Amino acid sequence: MHAITRTPLARKSAVATLAAAGAAAVTLTLVPSPAHAAESTETSTAQVKASSVQAKAEAKAKAKAKAKAKAKVETDKVKAIVKAGEKKYGDDLDGWIRTALDVMDVKDIPGSYEGLHRNIMRESSGNPKAQNDWDINAQNGIPSKGLLQTIQPTFDYYHVKGTKDSITDPVANIVAACNYAADKYGSMDNVDSAY
Repeated sequence: MHAITRTPLARKSAVATLAAAGAAAVTLTLVPSPAHAAESTETSTAQVKASSVQAKAEAKAKAKAKAKAKAKVETDKVKAIVKAGEKKYGDDLDGWIRTALDVMDVKDIPGSYEGLHRNIMRESSGNPKAQNDWDINAQNGIPSKGLLQTIQPTFDYYHVKGTKDSITDPVANIVAACNYAADKYGSMDNVDSAY
């Protein structure tokens, strides 16, 4: 048998060859193929889109929470106005109108004392328990009720949170009816007949 002897020069040459091959291998693994590059671009685009969708969802949730907090503050303010109005103005037609006007002022619902009083006297003669049992609404099973003779679906839709959730509550009835009249006629002041 022959012994193979390697000289230091041969060893250096072998190490250099391996080092070059390793560097080339490393270089090859760092340069993606066109298919891999396209896949990587698609992944990056998908990640950016997902990130954008998530950011939008977070912004929407933040805005919703802010709106909910603002609504709660307004509802609490209306409750406080109603409670103070009962003590400040009294539990009669004049007091109900004045309390309703305070609530309407906070909620930017137009109307005047004169317009409310005129319509209340025509609709119910000032009786918060008044109910119309003969008109078309009554014939359809949804009689008009309260100071401003609202039907339940209208009251439910235009009810102002913070007032009582009762169609015959004087302040709640006035404010809901005025909210409806503002939407349909500009103001309760513009109503001069059945509405």
